[in-house]
Amino acid sequence: MKINKVGILGMGAIGGLLAAQIYDYNPQSVYILGEQKRIKRYQDEGWITVNGKDYDFTGLSPEASQTLDLIILSVKYHHLEKAIPLMKPFMNENTIIISLMNGIDTENEIGAVYGMEKLLYSFIVEISAVKKGKKITANKGKIVFNSLIPNDKKVTALSEFFNRTQIIYEIADDIMKEIWWKFMINVGVNQVSAVLDAPYGKCQKIDEIRELMDGAMKEVIALSKLEGANLTREDLMRWYPILDALNPDGMTSMLQDMRGKRKTEVEMFAGVVSRLGKKHKLPTPVNDILYQLIKAKEEIIANQTLID
Repeated sequence: MKINKVGILGMGAIGGLLAAQIYDYNPQSVYILGEQKRIKRYQDEGWITVNGKDYDFTGLSPEASQTLDLIILSVKYHHLEKAIPLMKPFMNENTIIISLMNGIDTENEIGAVYGMEKLLYSFIVEISAVKKGKKITANKGKIVFNSLIPNDKKVTALSEFFNRTQIIYEIADDIMKEIWWKFMINVGVNQVSAVLDAPYGKCQKIDEIRELMDGAMKEVIALSKLEGANLTREDLMRWYPILDALNPDGMTSMLQDMRGKRKTEVEMFAGVVSRLGKKHKLPTPVNDILYQLIKAKEEIIANQTLID
């Protein structure tokens, strides 16, 4: 099993960054996946610029008869339902899927359609990536992944590919705990930054912001113990050195969505925390309030857009 041809589905900051990294290794190794009209728009209007370098990718729509060795999914949560069937024409029995989407349930949704054996659990961390129009500014970040299958050949194939393309990665011993850890981070920093319009610099310096993030993340820790992931206070604390190392001018994806007047992924964060809280009869007041605040801000933005 060897990875040579890769498809990227979702050209936000993360998807665009990875597409550029693979393109720099070999332009013939990476394809941008999308509906025909979207691919045509990219071809007509130009692709993206990553860290000052222009890229001219090859696009593939489902009508193209091309199967791929790896598909990297990096769409917004509310686009997942539409994205899942779009992958099918590009897959064969050996195609590997990784999702770099936020949250703790996207792999299950993909696996319900294609089988969990097609997937590796994964996420990206230590990343500050901002997309404005067609321009992406980002550091490399680190992809953390592994399989629940012992001695899975997919893990070897992906690590070998990342070595060739110089993509930074880590194979986690307990990938499900690490998935929950990333979820905890997003529940804290993504949501609080969106509510308070706070780039990373403010999250690094203002004590009240950290206290609010802590409150949201502690609710995830409590739920993780009931769900078998068993996060601890130490897991919360290992997030802060990462936060403090990020570009102060950088922004979370949810803050970028809020400023761009786009729908956020609050259902994936506070929505899931509240649902799990009800399941376990565990109060989640901080995330309940964050959910209401973010939904209210979305409604205000939607009404302003209609008026404008």
